[in-house]
Amino acid sequence: MTQDELKLAVAKAAVEYILPKLEKDTIVGVGSGSTANLFIDELAKHKQLFDGTVASSEASAERLRKHGVTVYDLNSVNKIAIYIDGADESNEFLHLIKGGGAALTREKIVTACSDEFICIADQSKLVDVLGDFPLPIEVIPMARSYVARELVKLGGDPVYREGVVTDNGNHILDVYNLKIVNPVALEAAINAIVGVVTNGLFAARPADVLLLATQDGIKTLTAK
Repeated sequence: MTQDELKLAVAKAAVEYILPKLEKDTIVGVGSGSTANLFIDELAKHKQLFDGTVASSEASAERLRKHGVTVYDLNSVNKIAIYIDGADESNEFLHLIKGGGAALTREKIVTACSDEFICIADQSKLVDVLGDFPLPIEVIPMARSYVARELVKLGGDPVYREGVVTDNGNHILDVYNLKIVNPVALEAAINAIVGVVTNGLFAARPADVLLLATQDGIKTLTAK
């Protein structure tokens, strides 16, 4: 199977996984990116089974609305039962790197509000040590250079993602050459830098379940 076929397979598997959990008042959190887009397309086929969604990016919200799926503002809902999103990397503990699509802050907020976080990915995203994928950092524009200097002190090589402005009006620094052996500690250290909105490590709140598309089928992983 190609990578695109694996992404579609795991998107379909995610819908099958959550179908028994859906009720008329269920709010589903929906992530961003290519795999999440495929999930949106599959989820929309069952829109009559649940109340609506909260989206972690404007692009995802627009895609959901085009399918006729209700999209709520997060401030208008009491809780999100399930959040489904992709990842750029995952380790065996289901610590993730996210933010390749620059939606990491909203993704992290929706994750924090959700009872269950289900990550969907293809087999290439499962790694022994996080960091081959550059770690995205969302920063306040005026603090970009200062934050970059502080990230160098942490051993990284930050690069400004030129031409990208997040849905929140901020900039992205991608940090290369990190071998992230303690994701929880590094997530906290980066978030403590003044001017950082948040970073793409989802370790303090990892995924609860990882649905992984492989050449041998869908594997369901839980944190070790």
